Amino acid sequence: MKHLLVHEDERAAAGQGHEEELWGRCAGVEGMFVDEVPPPREVLTLRGCAPEGPLRDALTPGGESTTSLGDVCVEVWGEERPWQWWSLLDCVVIGSRPNRDDPALVDVVVGAGVEEEHAWSDTLPAAPRFKLFAGPARTLGPAGHCLAVDGLFVERDDPAPTPMTLVGCEPAEPLLAVLRRPRGRERDRVGLWALDRTGRVMHRHHVYLGVESARPSVLGGALLDIELTDGGDDRPPRSARPIWETWYEGAPATRNQWAPLRAEGRSAWLDLTATGMSGQGPDRRGGVHHLDGRHATDAPGLHCALAEALAGPGGYYGREWNAFKDCLHGGFGVAAPFTLIWHDADVARRALADDIWDTEQGLSYFEEIVRLLESHGVTVVLR
Repeated sequence: MKHLLVHEDERAAAGQGHEEELWGRCAGVEGMFVDEVPPPREVLTLRGCAPEGPLRDALTPGGESTTSLGDVCVEVWGEERPWQWWSLLDCVVIGSRPNRDDPALVDVVVGAGVEEEHAWSDTLPAAPRFKLFAGPARTLGPAGHCLAVDGLFVERDDPAPTPMTLVGCEPAEPLLAVLRRPRGRERDRVGLWALDRTGRVMHRHHVYLGVESARPSVLGGALLDIELTDGGDDRPPRSARPIWETWYEGAPATRNQWAPLRAEGRSAWLDLTATGMSGQGPDRRGGVHHLDGRHATDAPGLHCALAEALAGPGGYYGREWNAFKDCLHGGFGVAAPFTLIWHDADVARRALADDIWDTEQGLSYFEEIVRLLESHGVTVVLR
């Protein structure tokens, strides 16, 4: 059996963690790896813009060029705070023209995929303001503001669910009770835990038991194949499958096993390190840690190398800047002060030179990581 179904009842132990109950085991899961389908392309108008930064740079006097802005974040503000924010994915400028009511402003026509990132209110404030940010997903910078976004507030179809099948499932009584009740009842949320060959939990995913069908398993015996209407969000991409197969053999014991992977594979590797992030013991302070920088050719690779330097092969020490900052505060096995000797630091310095994190000071991602380490009392020696 490679997967467990675990029900986590947080209400049963309010204030004291949560209780876990085994609902079943299964030999495999069909539909665990799914590539995210991008939203359909739409045409929108940023009306009454005062452009800054990348948006200003993208506009030509004739307004006829097609220029990529990367991802654009649209924050919808009331008087004191943002009420909503939206993502315009892979946004390109199609054209522009002076605003009819105020020629000092400009209307910008863009094409993008639209996603609502967060909604604090279903209604707009009385006098909304629209702030724009553009650039690479992790390093959005100010792009100005506008009076309205035509085409933003329209009804969109929810993406079609992607089913998942639990193959060769051996259900415990709570899961059997779910299977006996009528379809369409309230769905239970359970953890789907992937195990490696030693029985260690390798990855945790959550699904709602919206059961489409249950039938005798193709594996025979008393096992069942249970098809779920939707396998849930945040499933790993199909490119992660070979990384999972590597980890299935056991937690990594040697360094740089991630090095041959591309950025997407390295991100999948970091996701698997996060499963064991709470089991690294009390913090160790002081000492010298060596970072092998030869393969830190992108941001995920940099975090793979940092994690191995501080937590060992397969260890967790953040997957990106914010999580890395949290780890430096303690609770993840190693805490400042300590010394980090960064070997072959020029590899990351050159590779991340154009990945600007601090747009105000023009610091690259590499420089920002060094500054973050030093601000937390780490002595960084670049070699």
